This record gives sequence, structure tokens and C-alpha cells, in this order.
Amino acid sequence: MNSIILYLAIFTEQNMLPCMSKVLFGFDCPGCGLQRSVAFLLKGEFLEAFKMYPAIYGMILLFSFLIYDHFFKAKYSNKITMFLMILTVAMILINYVIKFI
Repeated sequence: MNSIILYLAIFTEQNMLPCMSKVLFGFDCPGCGLQRSVAFLLKGEFLEAFKMYPAIYGMILLFSFLIYDHFFKAKYSNKITMFLMILTVAMILINYVIKFI
């Protein structure tokens, strides 16, 4: 299992896609840093992943809950999903604004 995760980390680092808004317009998009953050997560560098893209943990929570809710219906799933979506979008936007300050 560890060798598979290590292979994924190496593969992710070697095959990162360039940010098209940065290439075309010269500035970062709200998703810049997500690929590198995933690579850090795969290597077990959780603090570095957060520093690279803080919204990664909100996304993980959101997608984990959506998968859970698909198989086991949660009682307040709409409210929880909406909260996690707002949290994730807020983290993305706050990170994006901080990059420009």
C-alpha cells in the first residue's frame, strides 16, 4: 500500500499540469496550488499541503461526506453539504485574496 501511495506521489509531481490562467494572463487562478497540495498529502506532509492550498482539507471533508451520504443517508445531509460547500468556497476565496495582498 505504501509503495502505491509513493508511486502516486512521484507520478503526480512529474505530471503536473500548468495553470492556464497563469500561462495566458500571467496571474494565479483560485485553484493554483491544488496539485502540489495533493502531492504533499500523498507524501504525508500535511502542514505543507495546508500551506500550499488551505482549502484542500475542506474539499476532503466535503467529498468524504458526499460519498458517505451516498451510501448511508445522513439526517441533515442538505444542511451539512451546504455548510461544507460554503466553507470550502470561502477557504478558496480567502486564500485567493491573500495571495494578492
